[in-house]
Amino acid sequence: MTLKRIWVLAESFDNTPIGTTNELLTCARSLAEVVEAVTWNADIASLAPLLGAYGAKKVYNLGDLGSSMPGVVVSQALHQLIQSGNVPDAIFVPSTYDGRDIAGRLSVRIDRPVLTNIVGLFYSADSLITQHTIFGGTKILTARFTGELPGIYVIRAKSFAAEPVQTGSEQEVSQQEVETVEVGELGPTNLAHIESRHVEQRSGPKLEEAPVVVAGGRGLGDAESYGMIEELAKLLNGAPGASRAIVDQGWVPYSYQVGQTGKTVKPVVYIACGISGATQHMVGMKGAKNIIAINKDAEAAIFSIADLGIVGDVKKVLPKLIEAIKSAR
Repeated sequence: MTLKRIWVLAESFDNTPIGTTNELLTCARSLAEVVEAVTWNADIASLAPLLGAYGAKKVYNLGDLGSSMPGVVVSQALHQLIQSGNVPDAIFVPSTYDGRDIAGRLSVRIDRPVLTNIVGLFYSADSLITQHTIFGGTKILTARFTGELPGIYVIRAKSFAAEPVQTGSEQEVSQQEVETVEVGELGPTNLAHIESRHVEQRSGPKLEEAPVVVAGGRGLGDAESYGMIEELAKLLNGAPGASRAIVDQGWVPYSYQVGQTGKTVKPVVYIACGISGATQHMVGMKGAKNIIAINKDAEAAIFSIADLGIVGDVKKVLPKLIEAIKSAR
């Protein structure tokens, strides 16, 4: 048995769905008869087919939000749709800055609780069951909603694999129905506006999408040594990452942080350099297919999940590794 209908909050960037959007659409279509997307985009003609490729049968579009905060406008639009009697069984929200803001505001508007930090979902006994990691990822807690619909589910990135609909099958992609949603008066809640946007410059793949991640920790010794992490990541066509310890020390931006309070990554190869392996960090990267750890402490916790461990000083190992890769090329 499955749910009748799930809405997915479909965030996009440069007219392309973000990775988590496709992950949630994939998950939703395995749990519901109908999957619908809610988005905000000026060029919906380009975006709608991309959402449909991952299972969205209908797209509710709010159009260009201009300088308005997405949390205010999108939560109001969802509220309006629900008030009109258009009530889904569940609303899937990505655990992004805007997603969490929208979920919180919608929770207040419709007087429903929110289940957050979800890493797994399955249907059992006429109910949607959620899974959450607790105690630094060492235990899995399950939960479910018992009140009125819809349930609001905030889901962590990389919790599900993004898989497009298989053409030629019963789930073959069909033409998407697009409905424009006109948002009513927002009053004083819409007084805050975005004055400018800053897009972080990068030369390689996004951290959360990179096939190879090279992450540095406190074992590097100083901020200048992080340059080796960036150089190795570039040589491997990967992305640089970091533990919370060096983010808190200001060596690198927060956007580099991997872990429970940072980003979740599942690359083919994860190279942990000078990272001891606090449980909060391992929650964000232990799903990597292959884990390589470099640490001078042979008892470091990171070795407990590593496929290959190198006991040594990263400041001596990394230069040799970088030199070897350059020579091989």
